[in-house]
Amino acid sequence: MEARYEPLFRPWKIGNVEIKNRIVMLPMEGTNMIQWEAKTGFVKGIDEFYRDRKDNNIGLFIPGLIPLISIIGKKWVYKHPKVFEQVKPVIREIHESGGKVFFQLSAGSGRSMLLPPMLRSFVKKGFLKTVSSPVLMTKWWWSAPDPDEPNVWDPDVKMDIFTSDMIRKFIYAFGRTAKRCQEAGVDGVEIHAVHEGYLLDQFAMQYTNHRQDEYGGSLENRLRFACEIVREIKKVCGQDFPVSLRYSVCSMTRGFNQGAVPGEEFKEVGRSLEESEKAIRILEEAGYDMFNCDNGTYDAWYWAHPPVYAPLNMNLSYVEHIKKFTTKPVVCAGRMQPDAAADAIARGGIDAMGIGRQLLCDPEFITKLRENRLEDVRPCISCHGACLPFNGLNGKGTDIDPMHVEMGRCVLNPWTNNERKYSKAPAREPKHIAVIGGGIGGMETAIQASLRGHKVDLFEKTDRLGGVFNAASAMSFKEKDKELLAWYRRALENSGAAVHMNTEISDISVIDADIVVVATGAHARTLRIPGAERAVTAADYLDGKAKVGDSVVIIGGGLTGCEIAYELALEGKHPSIVEMTEHLVGAKGICMANSTMLLELLRYHKVPAYLCATCEKITDEGVVIVTPEGKRIIPADSVILSVGYTPDERFGKLKENKKRTKQKPEIYFVGDCDKVGSLKTGIKQAYELVQKISYKKN
Repeated sequence: MEARYEPLFRPWKIGNVEIKNRIVMLPMEGTNMIQWEAKTGFVKGIDEFYRDRKDNNIGLFIPGLIPLISIIGKKWVYKHPKVFEQVKPVIREIHESGGKVFFQLSAGSGRSMLLPPMLRSFVKKGFLKTVSSPVLMTKWWWSAPDPDEPNVWDPDVKMDIFTSDMIRKFIYAFGRTAKRCQEAGVDGVEIHAVHEGYLLDQFAMQYTNHRQDEYGGSLENRLRFACEIVREIKKVCGQDFPVSLRYSVCSMTRGFNQGAVPGEEFKEVGRSLEESEKAIRILEEAGYDMFNCDNGTYDAWYWAHPPVYAPLNMNLSYVEHIKKFTTKPVVCAGRMQPDAAADAIARGGIDAMGIGRQLLCDPEFITKLRENRLEDVRPCISCHGACLPFNGLNGKGTDIDPMHVEMGRCVLNPWTNNERKYSKAPAREPKHIAVIGGGIGGMETAIQASLRGHKVDLFEKTDRLGGVFNAASAMSFKEKDKELLAWYRRALENSGAAVHMNTEISDISVIDADIVVVATGAHARTLRIPGAERAVTAADYLDGKAKVGDSVVIIGGGLTGCEIAYELALEGKHPSIVEMTEHLVGAKGICMANSTMLLELLRYHKVPAYLCATCEKITDEGVVIVTPEGKRIIPADSVILSVGYTPDERFGKLKENKKRTKQKPEIYFVGDCDKVGSLKTGIKQAYELVQKISYKKN
């Protein structure tokens, strides 16, 4: 291990509990051992998830949150001791590996609670809400400190009031639930949360709390709920039982559904740094033993769930500042990097590094760090594509189904939280597999097939692996995407697959293999309008094949088009966006933390966007568009087309024949050449194809 990382592996204490190192696995949806929302009970298979991580040098595990009461049926979790018995074997295994476990207990989300379309009618005030309330716990889950606060996901839906009687019931439940955790062998609990705009945070902030009772008004009153919780737990479990608080140092919020971006000067409507200095002292005095810190609210969600656009170590300076105002240890989260964390720990700026998504992406991250194998770490690219796929439906709730949602997965590592679905055993009958195309889908296929004992030949027609992801990773803020490309190339090299560069395959009959996997990607779309030849494609621009001037019109306001606009703004250029729909970044599957941060950055950089606009033609002067207000020309030195992709059809006939006949060799299509999708769909398709090939019954 490099000497600079040594501070990460020093022991430390939370109360009287000693932690072997300064690595904290943060609570994330999908990592909880107990589910208690729409579904209730022990999470089957979660033991396999923690088995992959317990021996990998993590000091403290904080699984995903446990709500105190269920959405359906009004079941208080503390009244169900059996579920706490079921977690004991998992906790025991973690303890045997030297790790410690805190369970995170939640008061709820308040106005931040998800609102799928299927529930909107039951939550809105009216007949359906009245008749369903005995079954659906709407008053417990969709209540807030103030009546009529707007729901984050759908501002048209107003919240009920969280009454004083409900507060008293919750305080009691926190104490009893913490006792259940203690009896199960858990080393401490964390309270969720004066953080991220959840219910307790809504009580704590002035813009979401205008109450006239003892829980509103002064800062002390606004923190009363959180303070009474820790006092109750200490009373029930003993003063030595550690209690952590998930804590946002600052709210970074300009208003309802309005976040600030890094470096922006703005008026804070939530918790300012000055108020936070006072708040953390009050919370410490109440009894909290640790503060697990970052920034943000659901109105500025990306501070707590930083996307690719967020700077690395995004919250570190804020957490280092707040540590000066408490004697208790603090943990810092938010795209934390081990070099920055180790340096901050060494100088006393923080006490531990919080890591979340990187440990979904690569469970062996800390082990590889200790063994000086950082180049072998599969890097998290902060995409949120499978760990937190909460995409807002343009102000009308979310398409997340609370009964079937899968979270805590990883786009780059389909194994995560699917340990019982997939296998890593050797293939039942090793085959000779030829892969045509060296993009991400092709490389994933080759790597996974080689790991299972197949003989693999990969053919790439160019001198560069990575396909279209080379262009996608080219932007300045995508340093982790570039690391991912390097990781894939290294993993492919180490896999044993034979890689044939500058080798174009146009006739599959020349390949001697049992199985051929076609992964030739897609081609950029163009527009059939006058002057289209004056434009360049997004891929050519990002790949450096085309230069642009100062004023640039981007046709297409999807994810890539908006990212290009942001990149051009960072360069000091003057981009504009033309989008045919009424929303930017409107595609499904994009986490709202990502889309809202990107949109706020475009706002901050004053990038104009023309919505519900069609392009009529491109001229020497610019782009002629038609909007509901009429026709206009947008002056432009350059025009970039970002209007999607079409599958590579060079083997299209084989694809059609495959549907009608059994071919030899067997032919499969993976990634965008099969159907244009995303990084998530391409990697998952490749991964599952190898599972099928390796373990199917003959």
